[in-house]
Amino acid sequence: MRKKYFIWFIWLVSLFLGLLLISGLSFCIGAEGVSFKEAFNLLSGNTDAITRSIFLDLRLPRILLGFAVGGALAIAGVILQGMFRNVLVEPYSLGISGGAALGVCLNLVLRLDAKLGVLSFPVTGFLGAFTIIMVVYYLNSKKGILKLEGLLLTGVMISFISSSLVMLLMAIARTDNLNGIIFWIMGSLDETNWQLVEIMIVVALFGLIVSCFYSRELNALSLGEEEARHLGVNTIRLKKIVFVLASILTGCAVSVCGIIGFVGLVVPHFMRMFVGFDHRVLLLSSFLAGGIFLIACDTISRMIIYPLELPVGVVTGILGGIIFIYALAKNKKIYFGGK
Repeated sequence: MRKKYFIWFIWLVSLFLGLLLISGLSFCIGAEGVSFKEAFNLLSGNTDAITRSIFLDLRLPRILLGFAVGGALAIAGVILQGMFRNVLVEPYSLGISGGAALGVCLNLVLRLDAKLGVLSFPVTGFLGAFTIIMVVYYLNSKKGILKLEGLLLTGVMISFISSSLVMLLMAIARTDNLNGIIFWIMGSLDETNWQLVEIMIVVALFGLIVSCFYSRELNALSLGEEEARHLGVNTIRLKKIVFVLASILTGCAVSVCGIIGFVGLVVPHFMRMFVGFDHRVLLLSSFLAGGIFLIACDTISRMIIYPLELPVGVVTGILGGIIFIYALAKNKKIYFGGK
């Protein structure tokens, strides 16, 4: 038992150090590269105001946002995969991303941003995601009991409907709006509004704390609802809580950054290969690994075709697909439970 906890501790410390390292590299690498010593001077204020503004107002928000969004999507993936007992489920499977995308597309087509300002994008995105959450919940809730059997299928179908509506809006949108829709759908961490960054960090950390509080119940639920009930878990209440929690995390992430795929699918699956299936360590490790993965992908997206910038969703899709294929090759049995 002590050996297991020691291994967990080593993994968490390694991931935390990896997060610091990749954040430092992302901060220093770019069109205006700096050394680690110069970066320290920037953070301490011992440099000129213009250079300090470039790094602290442009790069630092991206790093913090990548940490928050990557962590949020990763733990949302862990929660949903444990809830459905299916490692192929991801946060976007429930149609939340489609609802957020539809909300933002309506914003662009109706030009609400010109009237309400830049904050209208995350607001309309979250309203779209929240609407889908309520629809999916209502369609699969009977007498206060959330039915998992139809929840996933309903979410997938609503996602297809939302995607079709988005394509309809793209077909009738003006050229300038069309470019904005396409770029947003592919995802980006290019958000300099500190208020949104702070909100996303708070939401991500809140989701991590709450999910860790229910880690033992999630372990029991992974064995099956009947087994969980025998172990004293109130499965009806637990399913509602984790569904709402995962939906809020996904909705906020998509509303702020657009659709960034594969993080919630690949990171939890990959971490299970190293730390195991126990949610007490899986949630924490996936949160840190999600931040590392998204910050690394954002750094690559900024540099790979410099001076242009790729949407980060393109990079996460390519790298995520490669990593997932590798994970499948290493562990061909897709299951929940120990070996």
